[in-house]
Amino acid sequence: METLKKEIKTEKLIKKTKISGAEAVIKCLLEEGVNLVYGYPGGAIMPVYDELFKYKNQLHHVLTRHEQGATHAAQGFARVTGKTGVVFATSGPGATNIVTGIADAQIDSTPLVCITGQVASHLLGSDAFQETDIVGISTPVTKWNYQITKASEIPEILAKAFYIAKSGRPGPVLVDITKDAQFEEVDFSYKKCEKIRSYKAVPKLNIEKIQEAANLINNAKKPFIVWGQGVILGKSEKEFKDFIEKTDIPSASTVLGLSALETKHRLNVGMVGMHGNYAPNVLTNECDVLIAIGMRFDDRVTGNLNTYAKQAKIIHFEIDPSEIDKNVKTDVAVIGNVKETLTEILKFVDKGNHKNWLNEFTKLYQIEYETIIKNQFNPTKNGLTMGEVVNKINKETKGDAIIVSDVGQHQMFACRYADFITTRSNVTSGGLGTMGFALPAAIGAKMGQPNREVIAVIGDGGYQMTIQELGTILQTNVAVKIVVLNNSFLGMVRQWQELFFDKRYASTIMTNPDFVKIAEGYGIEANRVESRGDLNSAIQKMIASKSSYFLEVVIEKEDNIFPMIPTGASVSDIRLS
Repeated sequence: METLKKEIKTEKLIKKTKISGAEAVIKCLLEEGVNLVYGYPGGAIMPVYDELFKYKNQLHHVLTRHEQGATHAAQGFARVTGKTGVVFATSGPGATNIVTGIADAQIDSTPLVCITGQVASHLLGSDAFQETDIVGISTPVTKWNYQITKASEIPEILAKAFYIAKSGRPGPVLVDITKDAQFEEVDFSYKKCEKIRSYKAVPKLNIEKIQEAANLINNAKKPFIVWGQGVILGKSEKEFKDFIEKTDIPSASTVLGLSALETKHRLNVGMVGMHGNYAPNVLTNECDVLIAIGMRFDDRVTGNLNTYAKQAKIIHFEIDPSEIDKNVKTDVAVIGNVKETLTEILKFVDKGNHKNWLNEFTKLYQIEYETIIKNQFNPTKNGLTMGEVVNKINKETKGDAIIVSDVGQHQMFACRYADFITTRSNVTSGGLGTMGFALPAAIGAKMGQPNREVIAVIGDGGYQMTIQELGTILQTNVAVKIVVLNNSFLGMVRQWQELFFDKRYASTIMTNPDFVKIAEGYGIEANRVESRGDLNSAIQKMIASKSSYFLEVVIEKEDNIFPMIPTGASVSDIRLS
């Protein structure tokens, strides 16, 4: 009799935990600590949205105006918080609309979990309404993806999804859930994933490689560090700073590594790459030991690989073994999370003194300052420059703002000239170069860091690719500041046409609408600046605003971004004009 009572009690408990697959999705997110989702509803994911309605006090959903905007907003949120961004989309066009954002997250190592609805399992492969093979489509641009056809799979697969997205080298994961799996009931229980047998998130540290690297560093006369976003992703900013200060090595950032080290640190010698600073690019080909930390030797950094740092010994600190020797042959590969590897190598490196070598960087900076920077910050021509706008923003924010840039000339001006004193403050589309990234990413960034100033710096071309996300600002009242640098051109393409195509401006001239009226139509305070005398007060007013604000700055039409390494050229052949 006692046994029967226990069986009946157990059966009642099981019935109490039996829920729909759709509700299981929501509960999984809550178990993972998610409190914010970006998305757009539709037929195939409607059961999940119906359950979301019941949990709206625990899980906040942001309705973007396009699914691509949802992925970029989730990216912005992830980049400034270090958390995993979450996206909902429906099947068919809803799912295909998130592919660009997923691809962007994949190449820039941003953790996302994207959940798409799918047609019922018995309709798969029948060309049903709004059916696309999103698993097949997204395979090349995701870290992992999976299609769920049974509700019982939901807890385990979503636990794996969050683990894979966030662990090791982060990246996007897509989980596609058929509509019948969302309706089907499941006995819900959840256990966070802590390991997967076939997936090694962080390789084991090799102490011999650490010692080899330390020996090269200790004997170097002209060592040079190039760091990337891996320093930020590994939460190793302190260890990185301790390392460079102990070794006294000049250090330059990739685009995505910016803000890991404060801009004005004495060992921060600027940015490498196609539009990076003159000194670090030129002196890459003069150093005797090149130490790459959390970066992947992207082609925009290396220029012509046949001439890149051939005189130097190469040390590569990297978490992803597939990046070793992929582009640049290394002499010592230090595999692992840089927080761990930098902590370990600090025990073996000597206190350095590279004053004379640092002076070489200072001399070349002065050449760049006199040739380029001075004229950007204090121009003598009538037209406003992008550099002076970014510089004025620096002065008002004191380098403590999160700068979210789009893609093009303005992006390179922002990355070159923005001052940073806090990590996770530079948000941009690096590897994929996605125009339209900045506006939705700034929305996500502000939601992730509501107490920090978030300024989107965008060109007039990219702005119009996701301009509809002004509607998201209207609905959420998120206090994003938007600066559109308007030169009525697709500026970066126009610059290349000027320099390499004899000024044949094919399809790069923009006839733009009244951006101020559009912003005002969305309830956003707006202003336009066309003369230098109005710039300071306009930026001050924007920064002082406690609400969203739009500022259009009309820029010199044919203002170019220099220095510049032409495609295929050596980094030491960088052009100053």
